[in-house]
Amino acid sequence: MFRTLINIFRIPELRNKVLFTLGMLAIYRVGFYVPVPGVNQEKMTTSNLGDLAEYFAIFTGGDLSQSTIFGLGIMPYISASIIFQLLVTVVPMLEKLQKEGESGRKKIQEYTRYATVGLCVVQGSVWLSYLEKSNFIYAPFRDSYIYWFMGLVALTSGTVFLMWLGEQIDKYGLGNGVSLIIMAGIVSRMPNAFLWVYQNAELRVTGSGGGLGPEKVLFLIVSFVSVVAGSILITQGQRRIPIQQAKQTRGRRVYGGQRHYLPLRVNHGGVMPIIFASSLLIFPSILFGQLAATFSSSFWGFLSQCFRTGSYVYVVFYVALVFFFAYFWTTVSFQPKEMANQLRDSGSFIPGLRPGKRTADYLEKVMTRITYVGAAFLALIAIIPTIVATWLQIPFVVSAFLGGTGLLIVVSVALDIVQRIEANLMMRNYKGFLGEEGPIRGRQE
Repeated sequence: MFRTLINIFRIPELRNKVLFTLGMLAIYRVGFYVPVPGVNQEKMTTSNLGDLAEYFAIFTGGDLSQSTIFGLGIMPYISASIIFQLLVTVVPMLEKLQKEGESGRKKIQEYTRYATVGLCVVQGSVWLSYLEKSNFIYAPFRDSYIYWFMGLVALTSGTVFLMWLGEQIDKYGLGNGVSLIIMAGIVSRMPNAFLWVYQNAELRVTGSGGGLGPEKVLFLIVSFVSVVAGSILITQGQRRIPIQQAKQTRGRRVYGGQRHYLPLRVNHGGVMPIIFASSLLIFPSILFGQLAATFSSSFWGFLSQCFRTGSYVYVVFYVALVFFFAYFWTTVSFQPKEMANQLRDSGSFIPGLRPGKRTADYLEKVMTRITYVGAAFLALIAIIPTIVATWLQIPFVVSAFLGGTGLLIVVSVALDIVQRIEANLMMRNYKGFLGEEGPIRGRQE
């Protein structure tokens, strides 16, 4: 293992990529503490914004509990990318650009950047309005256009700079830049979680009962290891469809006839179903809470309690939305008819199935079945932090590492980095990152 790490730095190209990536992430962490002009950081630090701000920080790379220039994180760029990815399938002009190749993709990327700036202005305005109403800004800046101008410029510039950092990592570094930025923000919170567990651990069997007993500490450790192992298993899980290539005779030689596999991922949607479900469930709790405070009605108060984070109704709707968005994302991104046509045009076929419609129906049927398994795993991962936090009475910053979006992002990005390093090592006749065990292979389901 250590010899492999040394081999990484022996290759100049790979060493430069690793050092460049670490340097860009270091710049991100430094800028993470640059405050927005006019905001009282001390007052915000002592306030309790709740689990909502902490959850927002997990999958955005930003932090609203400290209003810095990176407060919005990279989420506006991710939202704009998702919007255009969905629009490509329904807008003919964008679909035509997508098929033009590299030039078309660059044009769509340009539109995505413009949409990112627009989303930053909208989200930044909402956040600055909240800060002003909560008296988190200094008195000279209240009811001032200067505060709004400086705040919007700072938040928008921070997100655009993070977008630029991600693109530079994609071009000159190692791994996906946006994913690495989010991963850095998640991993940076891990020491605080370990420190809280250490400070509140009560390892004596006859403890006072105010902290975490030995059985709870053991449960946290076993749960963390189990969930990480399960996340790796489901992330690498594949259903391999056998593909037979037709034989072609050219002169006296026969080409083709080889047998290979078409891998279909079990968790095809990645973390997107969890992000969509959690984002959508934010609105009912805020809406019903505002209605209950405005009309002082027991009915609205009951609905507000039902959609409170951790309640039974909240968990049921959370699971249902994860299943819905898992199938929705698979339907949008997985095109069985187009895949069947590509197999037919390349002279390949699935043994026992006629090319064309029957192949497309078979691929859709298989994808529907394995998506159910992937959605069930995502639902389980999504609700584990909420259940553990409610049962053990621990803060969300600790339970978030037992499941949810943050853990899946860390596992997926870490596996991607390891596979990229293995590819670079194998090209230069080095053994894989895992040594004698060879490169990581996808699990066959």
